[in-house]
Amino acid sequence: MADRLPDADGIIVRGTPIDRALLDGAPRLRFVCRHGVGYDNVDVPALTERGIVLAVTPDANATSVAEHALMLMLALSRRVVDFNAGVRAGNWVVPAESRTSDLAGCTVLIVGLGRIGGRTARLCAAFGMHVLIHDPYVPANTVSALGFEPVPDLAAALGRADIVSLHLPSDGTTRGTVGTAFLAAMKPGSLLVNTARGTLVDEAALEAALRSGHLAGAGLDVIHDEPMRAPIPLLALDSVVVTPHVAASTRQGLRRMALAAAGNTIDFFAGRLNPSAVINRELLADGRQPARG
Repeated sequence: MADRLPDADGIIVRGTPIDRALLDGAPRLRFVCRHGVGYDNVDVPALTERGIVLAVTPDANATSVAEHALMLMLALSRRVVDFNAGVRAGNWVVPAESRTSDLAGCTVLIVGLGRIGGRTARLCAAFGMHVLIHDPYVPANTVSALGFEPVPDLAAALGRADIVSLHLPSDGTTRGTVGTAFLAAMKPGSLLVNTARGTLVDEAALEAALRSGHLAGAGLDVIHDEPMRAPIPLLALDSVVVTPHVAASTRQGLRRMALAAAGNTIDFFAGRLNPSAVINRELLADGRQPARG
């Protein structure tokens, strides 16, 4: 890639970090598009300083990730992994006292009502769950109009929820959101689901909350340090279900992201890029988007 960068006007990336070192080797670069919605591996200030627009594919993976979040809720509530392992070991056992539970009738707290959070909330409602929404950037009347309950007090909402599902970006204001205080405020016996970013969660604090029995389980599609180079302590717990950041990577999701990334790139150089896909929109306001043609 280093041989190609000096001639590149635009670049589409998935996991490749976009940092100052890379930018130093790309003097012509004017546009970067992430094949996805997260951009914590992109140095946005460095791009903005150089007038390089950053875009993402905001709608392309929402359905896939929302379905994955619901799958993790079901897997934890119904203890699918444990039962599957037992049957494969030859144990066809129906417990006298069930440790599984229905999603219907449960209360779920969606933290972050973006595109993915909104899709997840609708799926949860379809399963008969009572949906709480915490998002200080979305007006309460908007949340209510969608049929959900707005909860401005996060700590109080954590104490009500049987399941907490994270749908936040990872940035300087959100990293480490799920720490000791957050976990302590959660309802005893509740579940945590994270399909957003691993850096939102203090994994040592989560492990402690699970080992103590305060939380009943956690479903994680993301971990703090990716890719995982060695097994993390959470993997020693039967109450944890982990997938390798594949929530968005269904066949359909990957196709949608690929087409959206290509479309954004074409639209940028044609001067018609949709601002809703742009992260550093101040560059568009400054008139730095190229004219059509």
